[in-house]
Amino acid sequence: MRTESAKTLRFGVFEVDLRAGELRKQGVRIKLQEQPFHVLTVLLQRPGEVVTREELRNQNWPADTFVDFDNGLNTCINKLREALGDAADSPRFIETLPRRGYRFIAPVIGADGTATGTAAGMDARPRGRKIVVAAAVVALAAGIAGGLLWRARQARRLTEKDTIVLGDFANSTGDAVFDGALREGLSVELEQSPFLSLLSEEGIHRTLRMMERPGDARLTPEITREVCQRTSSAAALGGSIALIGTRYNLILKAINCVTGELLASTEAQANDKSHVLDALGKAALEMRRRLGESLSTVQKYDTPLEQATTPSLEALQAYNLGWQASFAHGDHAAAVSLFQRAAQLDPNFAMAYWGMAQSYAFVGETTLAGESQVKAYQLRERLSELERLKIECDVAPQGDVLKAMRSCELGTKTYPRESFFHDDLGMYLDGLGRYEAGLKEKLEAGRLAPYNALYCRTVAYGYLYLNRVEEAEAAAKEAPTKCLDAHPEFILYDIAFYRGDAAEMGQQVSRATGLPGVEDLLLASDADTSAYFGRLGKARELSQRAADSAQLAAEKETAAGYYAISASREALFGDAAEARQQASVAKRRSTGRDLDYGVALALAYAGDATRAQTLADDLDKSSPEDTLLQLNYLPALRAKVALLHSNPQQALDILRVASPYELGLPAVGSYNWPNLYPVYVRGEAYLAAHQGNEAAAEFQKILDHRGIVLNEPIGALAHLQLGRAYAMLGDTAKSRAAYQDFLMLWKDADPDIPILRQAKSEYAKLQSLRAAETSH
Repeated sequence: MRTESAKTLRFGVFEVDLRAGELRKQGVRIKLQEQPFHVLTVLLQRPGEVVTREELRNQNWPADTFVDFDNGLNTCINKLREALGDAADSPRFIETLPRRGYRFIAPVIGADGTATGTAAGMDARPRGRKIVVAAAVVALAAGIAGGLLWRARQARRLTEKDTIVLGDFANSTGDAVFDGALREGLSVELEQSPFLSLLSEEGIHRTLRMMERPGDARLTPEITREVCQRTSSAAALGGSIALIGTRYNLILKAINCVTGELLASTEAQANDKSHVLDALGKAALEMRRRLGESLSTVQKYDTPLEQATTPSLEALQAYNLGWQASFAHGDHAAAVSLFQRAAQLDPNFAMAYWGMAQSYAFVGETTLAGESQVKAYQLRERLSELERLKIECDVAPQGDVLKAMRSCELGTKTYPRESFFHDDLGMYLDGLGRYEAGLKEKLEAGRLAPYNALYCRTVAYGYLYLNRVEEAEAAAKEAPTKCLDAHPEFILYDIAFYRGDAAEMGQQVSRATGLPGVEDLLLASDADTSAYFGRLGKARELSQRAADSAQLAAEKETAAGYYAISASREALFGDAAEARQQASVAKRRSTGRDLDYGVALALAYAGDATRAQTLADDLDKSSPEDTLLQLNYLPALRAKVALLHSNPQQALDILRVASPYELGLPAVGSYNWPNLYPVYVRGEAYLAAHQGNEAAAEFQKILDHRGIVLNEPIGALAHLQLGRAYAMLGDTAKSRAAYQDFLMLWKDADPDIPILRQAKSEYAKLQSLRAAETSH
């Protein structure tokens, strides 16, 4: 079948507009020269057919054109493969047939939704041998025909590169408890397999939006098949449950989503409702085997479904609804309630606690998230291998990052197509200051799950931490085209700050207005920017608005955290009384690891050594194995307290343990505020010890890592401290330049800030010294 009449053709994530002459990937135009585009259109109009080199020559190179045709065509094909991400040795789209021509082997979908061409992942080699076999079947005995049929079925099995789209169950029982619960259970059973790969929920929701359907649309067989076609997946898998007499009958069917051919089917019965999940598990296990998974892995990764999830259908349904609230609607508060309901129905439902932890983390409630994580971790042994590894990777026991990383690394080896482990590894590596390695893991997570909004943002930040701002901006701007609900406002704001683009920062703050969980982050970041330039009054107003916004979004701990950050800012700038007041507000409102560190840091810079030391000791007692607490937070706090006791050498000794990790990100979440404090305090300690060279090196380190420190107050103060270090060395020129840099940043600052008055006084003395030197 040919497709000349279609004006727009689709294959996989690509779309070709024949009238406009454009190739697009997920809606984004891809640059492609005219000649390769013409070759592509010829191939697309004859999907599944061999197009000879001579035919391509006649249609694309006029007879009176004198060119090296063979080289020109080869170049066109290479450019096409580069644009499509295809490979000659393992083609997904364009197959080379030596000495004959080329064939487009992926299904092509026309404007009317009709798919033509070769089924993805099936054998697209010359059909001559198959014709001979077909003729032979007619003449052979029934036994031999049966053998050929067996081989044909073997050929239709999936490969490790194929993806399955999981549809909803057709439920004719009249019992609503099966809605959602059975699909969730089937997903858990199939995901145990290191062989099979399901299209992610993000991928499904994104594709549904492209189909102009709601993200939570029911996945009927027809819709599931279209999602499968649009995502170049290999199979659509659905199920049904019926009540026949007193018995429940379950059927699972997997079809080739292009041809509609049945790939495999299984059936199971349950004598009563309480045994439905057990029957589903058995049917799913058989489906794994029939789809091509080896018997050894089927047997190895075979945790009974009721053990891997819950024996309660009601709990499983609530759990499913929790993820739907999170994925389809971004309503994490509703998701928390649903996960809590699941845990109430089955207190041993480990994944319900883990889902609860994920949702709490999204709304900034780290203490509640931590409590849920601990409960999930305690129940992990009864889970499937995948879910157990996910919890062990995601839940650093007592904050032990290195132990969690070992589980993540095992997860990447056991489940190489699972993105989760790579993203968590990237997060942990960032915490340790290993940004190059962290970016590599984030990129791999993004490759495996290209529609995940979180991964889209973390890749952009990965570039920014390394001062690769152009790549960060490109990734951030691409995010909305790839990932639904990516909300790149925060990363785009940070990039605009890095570039000094005040207008763009203002636009991002405006775009975030009214977005729960996003608005407060942008207001808080704008407060930091105001403080960075010395506009402390404006910063106070914005911090208050950020806290109010977080409170309205039911983010109690996050709101209190903004007061703690405001307190530390006031203390750094020299207003000890205001710092103590803000710290008291923060402690009254909530508690949490990062919040308590912010309060302790504010008190230390406000000169309250006793209370700062007490809070540091409390943090130590509560989390003695917390890697980043022990290697970043506590050394910075204790060293600052040592400086308050006029003991700079003790401060330097305390900070020695932080040296390998001091550039890392110690806080939970994406808000940029407690970074590089071990470096800053070490610089202060060297100043107190009258070691100017060493102090200058520390403050310069902060200035060299702009993508990490961004608009933190110490990013601006590092200029002032660098001036003090050079003054100590007697390098008047460099000292004056550093002071000028600081005073230029603070040219519009509030005039009554104590540290600004100090800076102006110190700079005046430098100027007087210079004048005296000049007069002599």
